[in-house]
Amino acid sequence: MKKVLLSGLLAGVLLFIASYGGLYLAIRYLPIIFVDYNNPLFNSDGSRDVLFYTHAFVISLALSWFWERSKSVFKGNFLLRGIEFGLVYAIVGLLPVMWITFSSMDITLSMVGSWFIYGLCQSVLAGVIFAKINP
Repeated sequence: MKKVLLSGLLAGVLLFIASYGGLYLAIRYLPIIFVDYNNPLFNSDGSRDVLFYTHAFVISLALSWFWERSKSVFKGNFLLRGIEFGLVYAIVGLLPVMWITFSSMDITLSMVGSWFIYGLCQSVLAGVIFAKINP
């Protein structure tokens, strides 16, 4: 359990940094994607902002637990294992969620696509971290 928590927290810190760095770069270089967020659906009163900022830790701890339970399935060096882990999570976990989100909310395909790519990058990065420090 100690390895799950330690690798989950380390991945959380790295995902937090990568996520906000990636968000900054995306807004700077692909601002057209973020025009759609000027929508009442995405306006917040600020009372739940902490949930947004802790997302990297929630997902990394959940993925760390999933890694611990499934790491024996993935073969190869740590990089290949991490990439495969991220792809598995993206197909099994993210794709169905993105599908139902797109089908039930008035959001654009580019939003859902960017969320899927974001989640895929997070899960691959976390997978590589887990495969390296908790083989």
